[in-house]
Amino acid sequence: MRVLLVDDHPVLREGLRNLLKHEPDIEVVGEAGDGREALRLVQALKPDIVLTDVVMPGMGGIETTRRIKETSPSTAVVILSAYDDDRYVLGLLEAGAAGYLLKSASAHEVVQSLRAIRAGESVLHPTVASRVLRKAVKAAASSGSSTDAEGLTAREMAVLTLAAQGKSNKEIACELCLSTSTVKSHLVSVFGKMGVASRTEAVLRALHLGWVEMQDPAEAPPVGG
Repeated sequence: MRVLLVDDHPVLREGLRNLLKHEPDIEVVGEAGDGREALRLVQALKPDIVLTDVVMPGMGGIETTRRIKETSPSTAVVILSAYDDDRYVLGLLEAGAAGYLLKSASAHEVVQSLRAIRAGESVLHPTVASRVLRKAVKAAASSGSSTDAEGLTAREMAVLTLAAQGKSNKEIACELCLSTSTVKSHLVSVFGKMGVASRTEAVLRALHLGWVEMQDPAEAPPVGG
């Protein structure tokens, strides 16, 4: 997978580059020190994933994420931030971020999270996942919007519904008697039909459109399991 690093601290970018260069399935294709440079490089390099900070000079993380998704919907944006405040988390996810990690995450967690995004899994740090789900459910309930899930097959809707309940690809496969590769294929098809690049985007959009319902958020497991 092709990854673009975005952070205003050169030392942090260097650390991430050194971490990722040892992974055979990950290539760092570029670095940016702010949101505007990130937008230019996304257009020039077409990365699969942008790994970005939230607080940067000039254009902040939320606007950067929104602009990236507008110009390159197939690029997944993963946040790596020191902040776990709901304002940042929910705002970034609603802007189109595929996942949210805290900078306290280990090197292994960062690498595995990038792979999880590419596999159709969702990535939210456990300390913020349940709060985000509760807010998302309330927002969906208050909006009252509901449209038919046009274009999705019955099996794709079943996969999306289970994904909205926080089940992993493996758990979805067990429940629907499918292989994990088939579940991933269904998710990729769903992403394409919905014009998104990740499970998080698909679930939040389906939730707001009234396509899926979630269990009591107080009892729901973190997204991505």
